[in-house]
Amino acid sequence: MNEKVLQSKQAVVKEVVEASKNAASITVVEYQGLTVAQLSELRRNLKASRASLIVYKNSLFERAVEELGYDVKVKEILVGPNAFVFSEDPIEGPKIVSKFARANDKLRVKGGIIEGTVVDAQTVNVIAKLPGRDGIISMFLSVLQAPIRQFAATVKAVADAGTN
Repeated sequence: MNEKVLQSKQAVVKEVVEASKNAASITVVEYQGLTVAQLSELRRNLKASRASLIVYKNSLFERAVEELGYDVKVKEILVGPNAFVFSEDPIEGPKIVSKFARANDKLRVKGGIIEGTVVDAQTVNVIAKLPGRDGIISMFLSVLQAPIRQFAATVKAVADAGTN
């Protein structure tokens, strides 16, 4: 094999490894049949959420996954033309891809790696239905606030009953 070709492949594997280390989730999608305009729209949607869609050769992605020590199950979903969505947020990337896949039947979620765990397409779609980081934080804060609100309402009710 030509030395330049080998070096370029090693550089791509290193790039995938770095991108994987910086991503909380990696979603593998089959994009065959999408137009350039549709792919551009998906990339714009992902970029707004600090995620990116990149196409790598399956064999190079597989080498990077082996280097990172992920489960062998990843090899099962690396069949056919794939694109990889790297997302800093474990929920936002899968959420955008799942929403886009519902609108465009040519895009198909095949699985992924979420916070170091290899998952299938069904799990990615379930995770995509979870509320985002901001939604989870607001839910948590409302749970913390509920007892205080109830206590204040009770004290006010007692105070109002005492004035009647």
